[in-house]
Amino acid sequence: MSVTVEHEPALEPLGRTPDGARLPLLAERFRPRIADSPRLIGWIAPIAIALLAFAARVWRLEYPSRLLFDETYYAKDGWSLLKFGYAQDWVEDANSQVEAGQTTGLWTGEPTQVVHPEVGKWMLAIGEHFFGMNSFGWRISAAVVGALMVLVLARMVRRMTGSTMLGCLAGLLLAVDGVHLVMSRLALLDIFLAFWLVCALACVVADRDWGRVRLARRFPHTEDIAGFGPVRTLLLRPWRLAAGVCFGLAIGTKWSALYVLAVVGVAVWVLDAIDRHAIGVRGAWWRSVVVDGLPAFVSLVLVALVVYVLTWTGFLVNHEVFETRFGHGYGETPPWGAYLDGGDKGPFGEAWQALRSLWHYHQMVYSFHTGDYLAGKTHPYQSDPWGWLVLNRPVGVDAQTDLPASTAGCAATGDGTCLRQILILGNPAIWWGGLLALVASAWLWLRERDWRFGLLVLVVLAAWLPWFAYDDRPIFLFYATAFVPFTCAAIALVAGRLLRASRRGRLRWWGPVALGAYVAVALACFAYFFPIWTDILLTHDEWINRMWFSRWI
Repeated sequence: MSVTVEHEPALEPLGRTPDGARLPLLAERFRPRIADSPRLIGWIAPIAIALLAFAARVWRLEYPSRLLFDETYYAKDGWSLLKFGYAQDWVEDANSQVEAGQTTGLWTGEPTQVVHPEVGKWMLAIGEHFFGMNSFGWRISAAVVGALMVLVLARMVRRMTGSTMLGCLAGLLLAVDGVHLVMSRLALLDIFLAFWLVCALACVVADRDWGRVRLARRFPHTEDIAGFGPVRTLLLRPWRLAAGVCFGLAIGTKWSALYVLAVVGVAVWVLDAIDRHAIGVRGAWWRSVVVDGLPAFVSLVLVALVVYVLTWTGFLVNHEVFETRFGHGYGETPPWGAYLDGGDKGPFGEAWQALRSLWHYHQMVYSFHTGDYLAGKTHPYQSDPWGWLVLNRPVGVDAQTDLPASTAGCAATGDGTCLRQILILGNPAIWWGGLLALVASAWLWLRERDWRFGLLVLVVLAAWLPWFAYDDRPIFLFYATAFVPFTCAAIALVAGRLLRASRRGRLRWWGPVALGAYVAVALACFAYFFPIWTDILLTHDEWINRMWFSRWI
């Protein structure tokens, strides 16, 4: 009698996609997208684009050789920080003396009331230290940081997509945008704000990969976990600490970074909770508040706070001079308090007094931004935040008009004239295309629950929407510098999704052709508007042809 043994078929995973494919294991889902991306080209290509961006930003950087727009505040404050450690008031004719090469005897000796924190001005001071108090010296830091931002953005998008090509696309679009270009050629603060925000988000994205890899090592398959899941291995997260440092420096440049920190902080906790749910933690949302939310608060918010306070070291060391001028009442500002008239404070009392005075100084600055001083005032280049995304009102930084045809390089004939202009105007292909990309990103986020699109949309909204509360006072298009990089990133991610969709159809060529055409249009716009971004001599007709709308004039 023979016995036939039937072998049971191998067990198949229960999870299947709608088309019958096996659902990926947790270790596969948590694998970083850049794991298979070539490392060498992943550095060489973004660096090459950043170098091209730097070349465009440093070309004729010293012209015009005078203080432009708000450079009159920040370039001079940077020089004062370099000399004294804090910003002093300048003598009345300081601008003309600086432009003539005079760099001493320009201060009154009294501290000034600044309207923004000091990080951006310290970064300007680095260039002034190495190249002097001249137009190149006070602008070179912005040019370097603008080019570095291109590199960081390209690397961040590469990590988000796993594609060096898409990362380079984001970097290239940022490199050829007009707002980013002009702000990288001026001694203003917004380019430094944008840089630290991009660095912070790049660290957050890297931290997500870092954390998911460690979760996948412990739990390659989804399990049923009654406890909190891993805690110690995720407690100290270097990338998240770095993000906190970058947020502190961003807030130390402009307070508007606070909104981005708040939104990203909540998003980080949500993503952590989703990851805990994915490995099988029961009640992942409330458990994540304890084991992820609190450590994230420390790494992001408390670290940012400490870094921010440290950026005011110049004030803390020299707090007595600020107390003397402002502490006993200044204009409509009431006295800071009786603590200023106390006796021997001791070492800790001295530190506490400096911190109290810093708080009162912040109240003065906050009152300047929110009080009646600016309310109702107007400026010829102010604009409503609703119109920023469509470039409704660019900002004129400098203009030399009615230059005669005899001017060297002027191509005008007869009675025609030439002019030079620096206009903070975005690349239309990037801004108008970016608006569509942001709408598409919001849709993809909600439809597919893809955190990458959601994170970019949230950061743009956090950098944009708060300005609507201040539309009763002069605000400007260049405040949008803070979210231009994330708009470029959204374009790159949407482009990647379109390329992937085109591969599934019969006409596989339409995706690459459409993307190539879009990049060509963006490059053409860059070449066309480059003269009005960089003070190049144009005839009046050449200039008016670039003013597509009356509000651009």
